[in-house]
Amino acid sequence: MIETKIALKNAGKIAPDSLSEYESVGGLNAFRKALKMEPLDVLKSINESGLRGRGGAGFSAGLKGKFTDESMCRYCGQKYIICNADEGEPGTFKDRAIMENDPHLLIEGMLIAAWAIGATTGFIYIRGEYTDSIQKIQRALDNYYTEAWLGKTFDTDDEFKLDLEIRLGAGSYLCGEELTLIESLEGKRGYPRIKPPFPAQHGLWQKPTLVHNVETFAHMPFIIENGADMYRQYGTENSPGTKIFSISGDLNRPGNYETEMGVSLRELIEIAGGMKDDIPVKAILVGGAAGSFVSDEHLDISLCYDSMKKVGGVFGSGAIMVLNETRNLLDFMADIMEFFKHESCGKCIPCRVGTAQLALMAHEIKSLDKDAVYVRLQKMQSEAEYIAANSLCPLGASPIIPISSFNQHLKDKI
Repeated sequence: MIETKIALKNAGKIAPDSLSEYESVGGLNAFRKALKMEPLDVLKSINESGLRGRGGAGFSAGLKGKFTDESMCRYCGQKYIICNADEGEPGTFKDRAIMENDPHLLIEGMLIAAWAIGATTGFIYIRGEYTDSIQKIQRALDNYYTEAWLGKTFDTDDEFKLDLEIRLGAGSYLCGEELTLIESLEGKRGYPRIKPPFPAQHGLWQKPTLVHNVETFAHMPFIIENGADMYRQYGTENSPGTKIFSISGDLNRPGNYETEMGVSLRELIEIAGGMKDDIPVKAILVGGAAGSFVSDEHLDISLCYDSMKKVGGVFGSGAIMVLNETRNLLDFMADIMEFFKHESCGKCIPCRVGTAQLALMAHEIKSLDKDAVYVRLQKMQSEAEYIAANSLCPLGASPIIPISSFNQHLKDKI
């Protein structure tokens, strides 16, 4: 398996602050084509491509756009479009690669999606620590405004015009969840909203809102320019296209690698230069802190949504953390539980108290003998199941995934 690039196709080839260089390699051709299409045909093309959200949930991007489009007449009121560039999942740094190497691609994707649903105002919500990303996105926005691609009324039936601006996050992991992000955008504390209603019906300021992450928007120009059938030539039947994997850990060349969906863990490790010092794999965490543990026995698993479900795991955002035989897995588990304890917003008691209890148990377990560790891990899983069943938002449901997958695949490796 070799790299196949869609979202990172221009990385290192053009100056990220030059709109003219972006256009010289075909940039904005897709948006020009979209403007000549009916908005519903744009949505249809995205839906037929099978593009799934690259932020972690994997929901159909086409259906998400369709629901937002249908929630209000195109001519009857305000709609919003939001790019979720918060990227707070530990081990994930793929969106940053797009924003810092090809920010114009992201904005073109937002223009296409906004035209498709009739949104006239949009926001790019970036985590405040991403200073280079913020600067490069702002320069790209300035380019688009200077060249009248943003803030300009296009000669279309409904006089389409889009305005975009950056809004900064304050480092809250929870604000990576779309409804909590919207709360933050409205100037409120980053507390979760209860679903339903969903953003497509009642999003930003209770208006229909389409929220995608950076990588999802970055795929849309390719789909519109080349067609859904071309996009489906990459990846698998139910997970078409390519994916940027942020692979880190005990490797020779950790970093971002874009390949077709369906690549195996073994192939990804080879692309990243193999294991550092040739020390064998002990465990792999797929999907970041809220992801799934697998062992060296799963190196040939296909990385797509369906295959991960077969081993009781989740695909997540594409973060891959590789641990070699020298690593202490109980220390690693304790670090994950500390992360969830730190990031709990405190709004609901099961998560606020439960994540603190899990962190305490994860530290205590390190001093126990092996038989006692097994018992305590099962107790942690029971606690995590209770938290997941009673919490208000996805953060409370997150610890159960690494704990249960650890118990399923790694108990014999502690």
